Amino acid sequence: MTDADTDTDTDATPAQDAPPTRRLPVTDVSLVVLIGTTGAGKSSFARTHFRPTQVVSSDFCRGLVADDENDQSASAEAFEVLHYIVGKRLAAGRLTVVDATNVQPEARRQLVKIAREHDVLPIAIVLDIPPAVCAERNRHRPDRQLPPHVIPRQQRELRRSLKGLEREGFRKVHVLRGEAEVAAAEIVLEKRFNDLRHLTGPFDVIGDIHGCRSELETLLTRLGYTLGRDEQGRPVDAVHPQGRTAVFVGDLVDRGPDSPGVLRLVMGMVAAGHAVCVPGNHENKLGRWMDGRKVTVSHGLQETLDQLAGESEEFRAQVRTFIRDLVSHYLLDGGNLVVCHAGLPEKYHGRASGRVRSHALYGDTTGETDEYGLPVRYPWAEEYRGRALVVYGHTPVPTASFVNNTICLDTGCVFGGSLTALRYPERELVAVEAEQEWYAPIRPLHTDAPGGREGRPLDLADVSGRRIVETALHGRVSVREENAAAALEVMSRFALDPRLLTYLPPTMAPSATSRREGYLEHPEEAFAAYREDGVRHVVCEEKHMGSRAVVLVARDGAALEKRFGVEGPGAIWTRTGRAFLSDEELTDAVLERVRAAAERAGLFEELATGWLLLDAELMPWSLKAVELLRRQYAAVGAAAGSALPVVLAALEQAAGRGLELGELTARQRQRAADAEAFTAAYRRYCWPTEGLSGIRLAPFQVLAAEGANLAVRPHDEHLAWIDRLVDADDPQAPILRSTGRLLVDTADEESTAAGVAWWEGLTTAGGEGMVVKPLSSLARTEGRGGPGGLIQPGIKVRGREYLRIIYGPDYTRYLDQLRQRFLGHKRSLALREYALGLEALDRLAANEPLWRVHEAVFAVLALESEPVDPRL
Repeated sequence: MTDADTDTDTDATPAQDAPPTRRLPVTDVSLVVLIGTTGAGKSSFARTHFRPTQVVSSDFCRGLVADDENDQSASAEAFEVLHYIVGKRLAAGRLTVVDATNVQPEARRQLVKIAREHDVLPIAIVLDIPPAVCAERNRHRPDRQLPPHVIPRQQRELRRSLKGLEREGFRKVHVLRGEAEVAAAEIVLEKRFNDLRHLTGPFDVIGDIHGCRSELETLLTRLGYTLGRDEQGRPVDAVHPQGRTAVFVGDLVDRGPDSPGVLRLVMGMVAAGHAVCVPGNHENKLGRWMDGRKVTVSHGLQETLDQLAGESEEFRAQVRTFIRDLVSHYLLDGGNLVVCHAGLPEKYHGRASGRVRSHALYGDTTGETDEYGLPVRYPWAEEYRGRALVVYGHTPVPTASFVNNTICLDTGCVFGGSLTALRYPERELVAVEAEQEWYAPIRPLHTDAPGGREGRPLDLADVSGRRIVETALHGRVSVREENAAAALEVMSRFALDPRLLTYLPPTMAPSATSRREGYLEHPEEAFAAYREDGVRHVVCEEKHMGSRAVVLVARDGAALEKRFGVEGPGAIWTRTGRAFLSDEELTDAVLERVRAAAERAGLFEELATGWLLLDAELMPWSLKAVELLRRQYAAVGAAAGSALPVVLAALEQAAGRGLELGELTARQRQRAADAEAFTAAYRRYCWPTEGLSGIRLAPFQVLAAEGANLAVRPHDEHLAWIDRLVDADDPQAPILRSTGRLLVDTADEESTAAGVAWWEGLTTAGGEGMVVKPLSSLARTEGRGGPGGLIQPGIKVRGREYLRIIYGPDYTRYLDQLRQRFLGHKRSLALREYALGLEALDRLAANEPLWRVHEAVFAVLALESEPVDPRL
């Protein structure tokens, strides 16, 4: 591009007799190329009809690289920048407008190429303005005076281009001739044909039918649809009483006994608005045959042609029109659901091009053939990491199963398998068996879905580097690269099987620092904090001095294998994802006791689940923290026990000789008493165990069951479940322990006073303290027009003697300094980890792929490596 490649126009003068409005349809995600000579008014047109962020101007790009929009010597570099910006916008799915002269074929060719690379439609808008008008406008530009030959040359190039724009690849060409037509133009944004995001369901997505009309009727009936029939008794519609919509993934025809019957029913449902349908490769081939194009009659097409021969000409014409109007794929439910025939990588979602249509119809192959002479499909689903659920068919599998966030519903009905539907958003599968083998398959059905149960479950790219995790409750949570590296070290070397590691508990925020004499923490601050946040009803739960444990217990080995792909009774793990007990037999014994209690309590049956995920404390503390006790606590107690009696004896001897050492002796006696209290404090939480004897497990929350995130249920429900579980334990040798609790009304002085008294009783008796939680479990502040930010899910209030273990034997003498502790980071960490934990449980309940669940779990572990005072 040389000379003046950009617009130098001023605002056009409106015509006296304005023509009727000229409506220019523009696809909402496309590349709009403005074409016109210098001075044609392209920049004014762009400003009038498009947002400033949508327009990429070559003048602006020239200014970026040369600090002068008129520096023609910088044009090459400017257009490199322009093409880069255009590519980035199109990759992000943004409508993009190029404001440059674009009268030369070479300039347009590069833009059409970029549009094709990003699978969007290139649209040309031509401003054909008389040269004299353009020249006059340029004369009013003091910053640029063009040579007289420029505009005539550009006008000649424009004239040569007009007839060939569609051949160049532009899907729409709008030509505005003269100032009046430009002034009367109106841009009308059109949705892409594949954009049905406004349809939110619920949906019933149905796999490949291949002419099996009877099985389709049975499946629709089982799904709750009522069939409508014509006067001949043939099904021509199906309506669901709850307004559900059927979605067909294509391959309605060929091989089976009644392709016309399937077409009649599906076409009727689509026409009535009760279904949508995408084409399969078999419809595509049938449509080409009906259009008179040359196709190879194979793979069951002859059966369909023979069956259609018995239908009326009118029906065949309807079929031809129906197939011609089918769109390659659909975006549904706000873009959360993508339906196509052969699967579609995320970069193609919502795009429109021959390449996208081909992939949606036929998928991608490796270029190889198998032992049956059939093409080997590229395992795109194993690499899929998109947010949208992709539902497809095309490649028969014996059983539909989720592979990452995709599922293939072609379960080979025509080959004697089954016809399968996916209920969305429930993610429930409904299938009916084939009445017989209608067509012998060339290749037997594979034993597994593509990629196995989870495809490629985890990838280093899913967790390495700086991460942003989207949570439903707390927005975007970022993970620093260094924290991700620390978590990866733990996860890869020490954590248990990632298929089981579906949740890590969050850290817990301490109460605000107390100003009461002799106290660092006190319940009054916790009650006040919730009262200020508008939380009136809270539950105070006894804090057990053990180690946090997550317990996954299965009703039987088959239940765990079915859901998690791992055989066994379950698992018990720590806050860092490590197996809690190194002794597998002891772990199995604990799990068996929990399983038996849950069975007797009826929890499996009540919650309709084959497994339960529990949050708990496993005691004694010494069971897990014995090394910590030896190194950090027992050593302090032993040193004080050895040194301080000697010091006191020496001081008493000196005092006996008449030295004035009363103050020093009193201080040392206090140190000895503090050391004794310190030793007594940690010893309360330590006792010997042998096998199950001495072990105590105190569950306090049922986190999840099959298809349900239970962590958001009110705490009184959880405690009721736990009470039933504890009551059902073996009374002869119980290991399950209940959690004491007290309901408190934060707006009632008597109630809060009772809460304080209850805490004092717990801590005086040697207890660690309590955790104060909103009774409703999930609490949020009131925001404008809806819920606001998250409120702390729990505030721990630890007793005076327990804090002696944390802050040191003589911490009470330094309370003024300790009261300066900074709690903001710890509180922020607690909220972020809590949101991530609930996000993991939501994804688990929705049966999302392992990598999606693990993304949130891994982020919790990564945040734990953020620098924060470990005593908080």
